[in-house]
Parts: sequence; structure tokens; C-alpha cells
Amino acid sequence: MDLSHPEAWCARAVVLGADAATIIDTGKIVTAEWVRMKCLYGCDDNGSYRTCPPNSPEPACTRHLVDEFQRAVLLRGGPHRGRQNSDPMSRKLNDAALKLEGELFLAGFFKTWMMGAGPCDYCGTCELEGPCVAPERARPSMEGCGIDVFTTVHNAGWELEVVQTEGDEYSFFALVLVD
Repeated sequence: MDLSHPEAWCARAVVLGADAATIIDTGKIVTAEWVRMKCLYGCDDNGSYRTCPPNSPEPACTRHLVDEFQRAVLLRGGPHRGRQNSDPMSRKLNDAALKLEGELFLAGFFKTWMMGAGPCDYCGTCELEGPCVAPERARPSMEGCGIDVFTTVHNAGWELEVVQTEGDEYSFFALVLVD
């Protein structure tokens, strides 16, 4: 597949497993300290993964990183229903984003990097004392890096609402920075 044009990146993301994808200018990606705080003090997986706070990049670092790029592919998984679908659906989206990152790299876009949805759980809970067993796959989440996913998704022209009941639809988002 010819990946020389951004439209092709979105199409390829869908083939790889995303439900939708769009190009977003990196100036529309919002970082904020409060997002990382929600991970540190609101997530039951806090500190369980090398890719989650306090081990993930801080929002200021993320902002500097994002500013090194001009565009990104925002991938969506969903909408879904049911908590039982959460882990397999976030894994499917993260797999698609990671594969897209790799394919874009091989297509000549050496400057590419992805952030996923939720904790990196390729091998279960990390053994924090030893080396990562899957460093080629390990990526932090957008939230864990301080990206305000709600505002960023709205800035991309998509709708996103707070899930209020277990029966509500929800979506996951991943981001592939590329230049």
C-alpha cells in the first residue's frame, strides 16, 4: 500500500483494526497537568506499568515532543458497549496504532511515534524491577502522558461524551505522531 499521503494513513489504520481515523494538526493536541493527576490519583492501575504515571512522560515533556511534529493520525476504536469489551477493544486499537507506526516508519517516515489507549498490557502487569519484556511494543497512553483526550478529540471534529452508566457507548483513542 502506498502510504505517501495522509489520507492513506487513515485508510490503513482502519484496515489494521481502528474503527475510524483522522489527521489532526499537532497544534490541536492539548496537554494538561490535570490529566496526569487523574491517572496518578484516579486509576486503579497507577504505578503498575512502566508506561503509566509516575513512569510515563510528564505533560511538559509530551508538549515538547508533540511540538516536534506537524501532524498526527488520531485513531478511534468504537463505539462499544459493555465493560467486558474494554480490554480486548483497547488492545485491538493499540495493535492497529502500533502497526501503523511501524508501517509508516518503513514507508520512509522515520519520525513517527504512537501513544495508546489505557495501560500497556501486552504482558500483564509489569515486573518493575527487571527489564521490560516487550520494549518494542510498550507505549504509554495519551492520558498517561498528559494529553487531554476529550478536548483533542473535539478539536479533531469528533464527538465524545462522558460515559455515565455501564450501558453507555464508549470509545478508545490512540495517536500516531508522524512527519
